[in-house]
Amino acid sequence: MSLGPVSDAEAQKQLRYVLNDIERGTWQPPQTVEAPPEPAPVPSFHAFAEEWWIRNEGRFADKTREDYKWRLERNLLPYFGEYALDRITFDTVEQYIASKLAEDKPLSARSINMTLVLLSTVLETAVEREIIARNPASGKRRRVKERAPRRTQLDSADAIAALLKAAGDLDAKRGRRYRRALLATLLLAGLRVSELCGLRWRDVDLAAGWLTVEDSKTDAGRRRVKLRGTLRDELVAIRPLDANPDAYVFATSTGGRQNPSNIRNRILTPAVEGASLRLTRAGGSPLPHLTPHSCRRTFASVLYALGENPAIVMAEMGHTSPVLALRVYAQAMRRDKQENERLRALVDGRELAVIGSRADLADSTAIETEAAQS
Repeated sequence: MSLGPVSDAEAQKQLRYVLNDIERGTWQPPQTVEAPPEPAPVPSFHAFAEEWWIRNEGRFADKTREDYKWRLERNLLPYFGEYALDRITFDTVEQYIASKLAEDKPLSARSINMTLVLLSTVLETAVEREIIARNPASGKRRRVKERAPRRTQLDSADAIAALLKAAGDLDAKRGRRYRRALLATLLLAGLRVSELCGLRWRDVDLAAGWLTVEDSKTDAGRRRVKLRGTLRDELVAIRPLDANPDAYVFATSTGGRQNPSNIRNRILTPAVEGASLRLTRAGGSPLPHLTPHSCRRTFASVLYALGENPAIVMAEMGHTSPVLALRVYAQAMRRDKQENERLRALVDGRELAVIGSRADLADSTAIETEAAQS
């Protein structure tokens, strides 16, 4: 086809072709070729993450929502916010990791990895929408190596009795009787701290001897736990005669739901300090650093001391996998028979005072004075 000027003769010829096509009814107007649409600009990480948050926020539990906001607002958005999504590369992610590790007060490896998991989740959504071709934050190579966590628990009847005694001392000193029963529930029912905060009196059947966990994050977590002697006695001691079934078992002074951080910082930590002081003054060893989850592992270990099999431990812990149960089982099997019998006596409530008295050799007033000065 010639791309130069068309002669008059050629133009006349083309016109006759068109007129003939019109007469036959076959003529079609020439089609114009439209220019392809301009590609949409790739959004910034900040804009896309904000859209992702709006779409997904309602799916998250309160604790998860707070955690994700912290990961985004305090960590990911300050670093990646202005990057277009397609400008975030493997190298960009590794530079982010290096910057977090170089901070004056660096996050733990686990905390950094938690932010990377959320970054990967957001970017994976961008891949699914075909905004970017691949997810540069996915894969184990984009993670900080974590040390195996130190998993603590109480491994003796004396340690458990000392902790309960210290919680009882806090009750006596501060005027409200619930701290001892609260720690007994963590130690002897294995509740997660969120489950403990949500426990209501309608969930506690003292007559039948069962505690029902309804406020749990998983289907397996909704379960029944047997109320064994000591725990049942502790809950009987704090239950009001006219208890409202909907009231929280371990409510705040205004009847509200407890905050997990208050349980850790205002109940468990002072009780551990008090118990450690008593134990060391009596010639024993202080307690390890404990968290509510340490108490949960203690419960699993205690069940094995009572001779329960892994299936019952899994059921009362609310687990679907036997991995944790069997790990604790292996530790529990290193105890001698006499210690297991002492644990059974403690749980049944038969010899709690005798066991606790071994850690009570020092005068209470002297211990409280020393604790106040330390």
